[in-house]
Formats: sequence, C-alpha cells, structure tokens
Amino acid sequence: MQSFANNALAQFRNRVAIRFQLYNSLFTSLPFHRIEKTGVWLSLFLIHCEEGYKNLKSPVEIIESFLSQYTNYKDEREQLDMLFRFIQYAERQVVLFDALEDASFEEIHDVQGQGSLKQLLSQMRQYDKQDELEKKINDFSVRLVLTAHPTQFYPGEVLSIINDLAAALNTGDTPQVNEYLMQLAKTPFLKKKKPTPYDEAVSLIWYLENVFYPAAGKIVASLQTEFPDLDNDENAIIRMGFWPGGDRDGNPYVKSDTTVSVAQQLHRSIIYRYYKDIRKIKHRLTFKGIEDDVATIEKAFYGVLFEKSSYIITKEWLLEGLNKLRKKIIEQHNGLFVQIIDELIGKVKIFGIHFATIDIRQDSTVHHNLMKHLSETENGLPKNYAASSIEDKIKIIGKIKKPANEKLIKEDIYRDTFDSMKSIKTIQKTNGEFGCNRYIISHCTSLLDVMEVFALLKLSGWKEDELTLDILPLFETIEDLQSAGKVMEELYNNALYRKHLNLRNNKQTIMLGFSDGTKDGGYLMANWSIYKAKEELTRVSKEYDIDVIFFDGRGGPPARGGGKTQKFYASMGSNIANKEIQLTVQGQTVSSNFGTIESAKYNIEQLLNAGISNDVLNSQEETLTKEEETLLAKLSEESLEAYNDLKNAPHFMEYLSYASPLKFYGSANIGSRPSKRNASSKLTLNDLRAIPYVGAWSQLKQNVTGYYGVGTALQKFEKAGKFKALKDLYKNSLFFRTMIDNSEMSMKKCFFPLTQFHAKHPKYAELWQKIYDEYLLTEKMVLRLSGQTELMSNYPVESMSIQMRERIVLPLVTIQQYGLVKYTQLEQSGSKSNLKEVYETLIMRCSFGIINAGRNSA
Repeated sequence: MQSFANNALAQFRNRVAIRFQLYNSLFTSLPFHRIEKTGVWLSLFLIHCEEGYKNLKSPVEIIESFLSQYTNYKDEREQLDMLFRFIQYAERQVVLFDALEDASFEEIHDVQGQGSLKQLLSQMRQYDKQDELEKKINDFSVRLVLTAHPTQFYPGEVLSIINDLAAALNTGDTPQVNEYLMQLAKTPFLKKKKPTPYDEAVSLIWYLENVFYPAAGKIVASLQTEFPDLDNDENAIIRMGFWPGGDRDGNPYVKSDTTVSVAQQLHRSIIYRYYKDIRKIKHRLTFKGIEDDVATIEKAFYGVLFEKSSYIITKEWLLEGLNKLRKKIIEQHNGLFVQIIDELIGKVKIFGIHFATIDIRQDSTVHHNLMKHLSETENGLPKNYAASSIEDKIKIIGKIKKPANEKLIKEDIYRDTFDSMKSIKTIQKTNGEFGCNRYIISHCTSLLDVMEVFALLKLSGWKEDELTLDILPLFETIEDLQSAGKVMEELYNNALYRKHLNLRNNKQTIMLGFSDGTKDGGYLMANWSIYKAKEELTRVSKEYDIDVIFFDGRGGPPARGGGKTQKFYASMGSNIANKEIQLTVQGQTVSSNFGTIESAKYNIEQLLNAGISNDVLNSQEETLTKEEETLLAKLSEESLEAYNDLKNAPHFMEYLSYASPLKFYGSANIGSRPSKRNASSKLTLNDLRAIPYVGAWSQLKQNVTGYYGVGTALQKFEKAGKFKALKDLYKNSLFFRTMIDNSEMSMKKCFFPLTQFHAKHPKYAELWQKIYDEYLLTEKMVLRLSGQTELMSNYPVESMSIQMRERIVLPLVTIQQYGLVKYTQLEQSGSKSNLKEVYETLIMRCSFGIINAGRNSA
C-alpha cells in the first residue's frame, strides 16, 4: 500500500505537476483582450501575493502596490480590466489542471487495488465466500442521485473542452493540446443567463450518456463474467437517480410540465444509447439465423426514434429479445461475441427505459398549507381539519375516498403540487415505474408530515391499493435527526401507512441530510447525529420487520458529507442497515469524481466494495463499542457547544455577509434555485441554504464548517486526562478516523493570511480571531491525535493536488477580497458610480474559478 502511495506521488509529480508547468507555458503569451502576455503578468502577481502575505499585507495593499510597481495604469477602469484578465487566465489554468488530473487518473489511483472490484473478488476467493458474494449482489445496490445544486460553474462548452483536452494530454499530442488551450482562451466561462431546471437536466444527462452508461456497463459485465448464472432482473446493482426537474423544494421554477419534459428526455436518451449499441451489435452478429433477430430489434428502435412510431419499447420486451439472441449465439455459434450482448443486457437491467429515476421533492410546509387551503374551501377535506388535533387529522386522512376538485385550487404552488403528484402516473406509463416512484418530504419532523403527503396523493387521484411510489421522509436538523426514530415508530404503527408499506414489499427509504445538519450543529455533531439516527432507525425498523434503506444527502466538501465517503460506509457494523448505499452526487462532485469513465468506474467500485465486503466479510457486530460511543457522544457535545458559541456570537451572520461573497450568490447565473428558502431581504442562518453557507466560508479560506469545535473538544479531553482513549479510538475506529481525515482536508484548504486584515476591524476583529484561534487549536490537536507532523500526510497525492490548486487560485481570492473591500467602500459612501456593478461582477467572477479549483468546496 505504501509502495503504491510513493509511486502514485512520483506519477503525480511527473504527469501532473511538471506537465502543468510545461503546458502552462504554452499559453502564457496568449493575448487576453487588450492585455498582452497576461500569463507573464499573472506569474509576477502570484509571487507578489505570496510575498505580500508573508509580510502581513492586506489584499488591497498587495494589489495597489503591484499596480504601482509593475504597471503604468492610473485609471481605475484600466486597473480593473487587468484584474479581469487575470481572472480569465487563472480560470483556464484550473481547466488545464483538471484535464491533467483526469488524463492521469489511472496512474495516480490504485484502480485495481484497495476498494476495487478486482480486490473484492480476490478477497472472496481467498476466504471462500463466492456463494455469499453472489447472494449479496442479488440483494444489494448503489444508487447515485444526480442533483442540480449550484456548485458547478463550468458551462457545457468548457466541460467538453476539458474532456477533449484530457484525451489529447493522454496521447501526448502537444499541437492538439495547444489548439485546445487557444480554444479555452476564446471560450466564455460566464453564463449570460440563469439556467432553467430543464437546462440543468440536459447538462447532467450528458454525464449519464457519456460516463455512467459505459462505466456501469463495464462493471456489470465484469460481474457477469465472474458469476455467469447471475440473473436477477428485479435488482440492479447500480441505479441512477435524478433531481433536476423533480426537486421543487424552494425552487419556484420547477413545474409539473418540467418534470414530464425531463422524464421524456431521459427516456429518449436511453433509447438512443441502446439503439447505438444495437447498431454495433449488428456489425458483429452477421451470422445466419441471427441477422433477422437483430434487425427486428433495430427496426423497433429506429421507428420510435426517427419515425415517431407509437410502439412502446419496454424493458421486458428488450430483455426477452436480447436473451433470445444470447441463447442462439451460445447454442449455434459457440458463444462468439456473447460478451457484447451480456454488456447490453447488464445496461438494460440498470437503466431500464427510464435511464434515471426522477425524485419529486417538496417542503413539508407546502403540504401543510395546501391541506389547510383544502380544508378552508371544504375541497376534499372537512372544514374542521385545520383546527383538529394531530390524532383527529390522521383519522380524517384515513377516511378520504375521492379526489379533490382541482378547479377550485387557484394558487400556482398548490396546483403544481397536485399536478406533480399526477405527473408521476404519466411518467410511469412511458418510462416504467422506476421512471418516477419516490416522493421526498423536506423538513420532515412528524408522523403528520408523511401522512399529509399520503392524503394529498389520494386527493390528487391516486388509489391506496395502486400507489406505486415510495414516500421518503427527510430528516435534516440535529433535533429532527434525534427524533427520527420516534417519528418512524409512530409511522410503522399507523395501520393505513403500514398497509401501504406491505404493498411496497415492506421497504422504507429514509433520507438524512448532512448539509443542514452541519449548518445546524457543526461538523462533529452532524456526523454523530446521523450515525445515531441510523442506528436507532435500524433498530426500530427491524423491530417492525421493515427493511430500512438510508439515502444520504451528501454534498461535495466534508462539511456537507463529502470527502472520503466510501470509508464511512466501509466502517459501519451490523448495527447499521446495509441493504443499499444511496447518496446524492452534487455539482462539482459529478465532474470531479465521475467526470470520466475511469474515475466513475473507480468511485462506483469503491462504494460497491465498501457495502458488499462490509456485509460479507465484516464480522463486526457494532460500529463502535459502548465505551467508544460514550467517548464520541461527549466529544460531539463539546464540539456542538463550541460551534453554538460561535453561531451565537455578536455579528456572526453579519461578518459572513460582509467578508465573503455570500450576498452575491443569488445573482450568479449558476443554478435555477434561489440561494435562500425565504424571499425576505434579511439574511438569517435558518433561511440560508447550506450550499451558499458552506461555500462562503470556503471562499473566505476559513472553512469553519469543516473543523470548528473539533479542537476545543479534543483539548477538553486532553485536560481531563482522556486523550489516550481518543488516540485508541482513532487507531481502532475507521469511522472516527475518517471524520478526522475529512476535517484535515477542510483545514488544508484554509489560508488565514488572506483575511488577517479583519483582525483590526472595529466590529469583526474579535470574531475573526475566535475563528483563527480555533483553527490553530484544531490543527495542533488533530496532529497530536494522528501522530503526524502535517495535515493530510497520509494522503500525499491529494495533499499535493490541494497545494497546487490553492496556489493557482491565490490571485483569485486576493482579487475577490480586494473587490469586496472596494464594493463596501462605494456602498457605504452612497456612491452612484456604476463601478459598484463592476466590482460586483469582479467578485462573482472570482467565485467561479475558486470553486472550480476546489473541486469539492461547496
């Protein structure tokens, strides 16, 4: 393992670090607008920034001294023009670095080693567990749910260039690389208008078509080769989920017709993928007695795609035709080319005719308000419903027998809620049940939250015994996570809902939100609360003979459940249900972890390995012993106390808004969803979404949400003489070690010299110092815990990648802080100058490059 790590680091230096310097020099002389040799100027500026921060200079002092020393620009607009060119150039440096890492993926990752499918199969042979493995494969799956959360700033054109650039870098085609770099110099990175939810869907469908489709096919083909008798059409080992067009929580632009349009596009896309594969098969299966069978299948697809045929292609029809072909090839042609049939069969089992399952999501308050509205208008509900007790409301819901009169519903959001529930039926008719069969309730806090959705489904026209969809409660805040077990027990005891679960094979999926948990309770407490919630929900569900499945709402950075995700799953004992691994893949994480076929295959295999080996090989009854649980519980409580002390400090949200680009998130054309849940002009932590909250701390290079409170908690244990117990926990528990590893990643991306000038601010100095002191304390205590001398020293390749990326964006974070100071000065002076708008643009342009460089920073 260590030898591979050393080799990987050497490969990274040679294939990424050195080549970055080489190819970067190719476009240092490219003109950017009116500024010749922008790259040369930027190199000087980078050095000037590094020296300036060493000498405790502020971003304003650094930029003003650079402009006076190296340029003759006196006019403010000329100076700003140069800074914009720096931003443009740095953005393209990030693209080059991304492409180099993508091109070198297989050289710097152990794709056949720890966590791979190959390693899993080898282990099973070693321990004679092949039968157990085959059984587990038939009853296990990984579901990756692509979301449209706005943390991806590359427009589609740039993503295509990254893909092509990586291919050219792989082959060492320097002239081609140079052409792509010139193309980058001329390609706009800025979206002129906000994308619609449908636009977001189309962008992510590109990844389904070009990455997940071939990657998943390769994985299933490998398993089919190992287990020729593997035959379970009901359980796909990999499933894809999809939120664009279905997630309407806080997004007024998602309508029912959007949902249907996205479903239609998903259906067309998968049908076209199959058609292309069938065309390839036709070129190989040119044998007598086979040609006509292939032609029949091809003709059906051609008619649907190009002749507007009314024929409906079903998963069952396609599998029947392919299996018939497979049987003939084996019996009549010695199995020649049977592997290409097997790969397509594997893809059909995974993607069906839906490609990905669209999830519908809405906030519980919308359902409450709609039920109240229906009650007030006596439309399907009695007048006394709204004023009734919860117990009586549940009884009323049980008596609903007929749909409401939709014509009496006037408000758009209420009509759309009904229409979205009806659209599920429409989608299932063409895409099959898996096209859309999950309804997620955000901010779910009680039994009533779930039962009101059940009621609305009936009021929208669904019949109880024909309800072919699952209702998923989403628990997010610390308080909600702690009461989740009680809520689900009440739900399991409800006769009406239990009847529904019987129709759904006694399976209940529960979604748990990492992002809002961290925003609410800090890093340690969020992770601990989700672990305890899973443990309690597993116990309760087992008691009621329900197969519980956990759906993790994870973001990119450790603060939002990202980081070394597969290690969290690998660390779980049998006290945590492990029937499936389901998680969201958001924004940047789509392109950084699943941007190429190789990286997607690697990361999917890591999750499969974690879930399967954990169940088949792991004899661990509990994730943690009782003593370890007591330690972690106390540590989390101490951490929460420190985090709450920070949250409740004077001017906390005011400081974040003042010092970061937070208030500009809403105007960035990066996503269709607003940055706040509430339209109020006042910024509150409760209304603020987790993505801009975490992203703002990231761009400040303070990353509060990834470590704050950890140092204080560790120090308290040290003072109490319990640090030895924590060191033993770190050594023995992969779960705890992974939490600390992820926290190290957050700290590795911090750079406090950037904002040190706030230490002299009359209002925010104390708050800045408080955060910095906790950072220093956490770094010291974590290194003492791990026994290392440097953060992330156990991950040398990732550490070097972060260092290089942080150096690329140092000019950007400097320019952004400069822009924030200048913008604030103009705003406070009451100036009417249109330079204010220019500075706002400057600030947000920096955000794009900073977040893209971070790869999992928001």
